[in-house]
Order: sequence, then C-alpha cells, then structure tokens
Amino acid sequence: MVTFRNNTNRRNNFRRNDRNFKSNNDRPKFNSNFKSNDNFQRKIPGRNNHNASKLIEKYNDLAREALSSGDKILSENYFQHADHFTRILNEQDNLKKAKFAEQSSVDVSQNSKDEKKIENFVEEKKEA
Repeated sequence: MVTFRNNTNRRNNFRRNDRNFKSNNDRPKFNSNFKSNDNFQRKIPGRNNHNASKLIEKYNDLAREALSSGDKILSENYFQHADHFTRILNEQDNLKKAKFAEQSSVDVSQNSKDEKKIENFVEEKKEA
C-alpha cells in the first residue's frame, strides 16, 4: 500500500474516539477579513444588548397592550422585561461614562507631564 504525504491528518481523524470532533488544525483556513473585524464578534456571548432602547420600547408597548386587554400578569411580565433592559442600558451608560472619565484623566495627566517636560527644557536652555 502506498501512503501519501497528506494522508496523516485523515488517518488521525479516524483514530479519534469522537468521530464528529474537528480540531482547529483540521478545519480549512480561509483568508477572510472577518477575523479582524470587531463588528462580527460579540463582546458578551449570548447577550443581545446593543438594541436595549428598542427592546425597552417593545416590552413597554407589549405591556400596555396586555394591560388594555385585561391580562395583568402578562403585562407585569412585560414590564419586568422592560425594567431589565432599562437596567442594562443604565449599566452601559455608566460604563461609557467611566471609560470617558478614565480617558480624559489619562489625557490630563499626559498633558501635565508634557507641560513639565517643556518647562524643564526651557529652564535648561535659560541656564545654558
């Protein structure tokens, strides 16, 4: 029997206990631009919070509709969903504010360091 060079991966696939398992080395490698693009990757898997404001509006509308039809339990359920996404939206806003405050404090400290360097440089030039 003649063995070919590229046959080793195929033989290893059949030697595994789990036939459906494929490691990263066995998958075809395509040159795509999707790997570097963050828009296609979720930051927190399993959560769809980028539309929190739309979801708040949706659940409030559903709750009002259920309340008008007389279903208090269903309306309360929808109001709780809306409240949940309101909290998520507030948390996202707080994170954005914290990042902005952190970035601005880094900028301020960098500016003060730059000003001190300039002052020291000017003083050295005056002394020389």
